[in-house]
Amino acid sequence: MGILNVTPDSFSEGNRFASADAAINRGREMIRQGADILDVGGESTRPGADPVPEEEELRRVIPVIRALSKEVRVPLSIDTTKPGVARAALEAGACIINDVAAAMADPAMARLVAESRAGYVVMHMQGTPRTMQVEPRYDDVLADIAAFFRLTLARLEAAGVAEEQTVLDPGIGFGKALEHNLELLANIAAFREFGRPLLVGVSRKSFIGRLTGAATEARLPGSIASACLAVGGGVSIVRAHDVTETIQALRVSEAILDRKRPCTS
Repeated sequence: MGILNVTPDSFSEGNRFASADAAINRGREMIRQGADILDVGGESTRPGADPVPEEEELRRVIPVIRALSKEVRVPLSIDTTKPGVARAALEAGACIINDVAAAMADPAMARLVAESRAGYVVMHMQGTPRTMQVEPRYDDVLADIAAFFRLTLARLEAAGVAEEQTVLDPGIGFGKALEHNLELLANIAAFREFGRPLLVGVSRKSFIGRLTGAATEARLPGSIASACLAVGGGVSIVRAHDVTETIQALRVSEAILDRKRPCTS
């Protein structure tokens, strides 16, 4: 899943693709590099980020989705918490909603997902982007997030969302301290109990910087290491900025994992 931020304040890319033309060209480039999905976002979810008015978010993302949907064959995803933005994006050609609020910001989101039959990424976040990194706490991060998924999937089912529409994302870096992120990535296979595809976004995340001291733009090696280990744990979708490098690493990792023999006593 290639990350296409149409924002002036992305933690990773600043305003490099803030204009529609620049974002469309970047989307084309990621398709050429091999992205299977493009995830278009018009509101930064970096720690401490302020909300963006719906009208501005629409202005940023709809021209990009409309243009790309006419010329690319890969699925387009809209990264938003707002049902109005999600609906407009689906009408413009998107078919997946990537919601960091898991339909808790507005109950209309669950109704839209049920009505549209769109794919839906259910992500865990403690707090909001503005508050999520203010001393995040868990009794047991794996158990707590599993409980969240269980309750959220039940809530979505009650709203009419089919199980096959959902993908689960534990939300690396969204209301998690370093130890929480490491615990989640080391034990990501625990979430396979839900029988749904798993997605992770580890690309250029701050936990890599805390471990290594690397600046945001220098975190590709750590991003790739995290992505490969996550896929080894059963993750199906990796959300990434650096498409070419990530795909190469994943292909090698998967080729090796395919040859793995079961342990014998």
